[in-house]
Amino acid sequence: MKKIPYIVLTITFLLASCKSNSQSDKSKEELTKKQNIQPVQVDQIDGMERAYFASGCFWCVEAIYESVKGVKESISGYSGGHTKNPTYEASNTGRTGHAEAVEIVYDPEIVSFSTLVDVYFGSQNPTQINGQGPDQGSQYRSIIFYQNEKQKKIIEEKKEALGKKLNKRIAAEVLPFQKFWKGEAYHQDYEKRNPNNPYIRNISIPRLKRFQSKFPELIKDID
Repeated sequence: MKKIPYIVLTITFLLASCKSNSQSDKSKEELTKKQNIQPVQVDQIDGMERAYFASGCFWCVEAIYESVKGVKESISGYSGGHTKNPTYEASNTGRTGHAEAVEIVYDPEIVSFSTLVDVYFGSQNPTQINGQGPDQGSQYRSIIFYQNEKQKKIIEEKKEALGKKLNKRIAAEVLPFQKFWKGEAYHQDYEKRNPNNPYIRNISIPRLKRFQSKFPELIKDID
């Protein structure tokens, strides 16, 4: 085997390191820009409020929140990106900036936004970066969206407390809400409609059951 000169290896390594640092700096700049945008407040409709979360595969997250008392509906879709009308195929490339997200329609008289944040952190691996479980990539990253300063404070305080408890970095981004794009029809209620799907059986349902065992007091009564 022909040996590569040490100086060539060194230069190659340095160039690769510079490229990696450049990409990392660019990602940080983009995140900072997003964090400085004014949040959009979603109006209450018929007494119902809306909250937005990204935590890996939206099939899993949708089912988790729909099992919580006070949650009327959980809708799968996309948020946090820079393109309009994102699709499942496009978001999976990681180039749209969007993450798989859910819109939670809830009754604030029954469940608070603060509790919904507890559900969020309690139903995921809070330290996993760019993914949850086997689902990896920026489209699966963790994000909690806030619509006002009160929500932002709740999120940041809970994130900080969890970080201290685990003595680890908490991966979730905290971003001002801008826009939620509803996902394709076949993604809605996917776990409920496809209980025999291998992913649902092996990943989604176990994740739901783990959450329910941790927060039995929050789970809806089964008719």
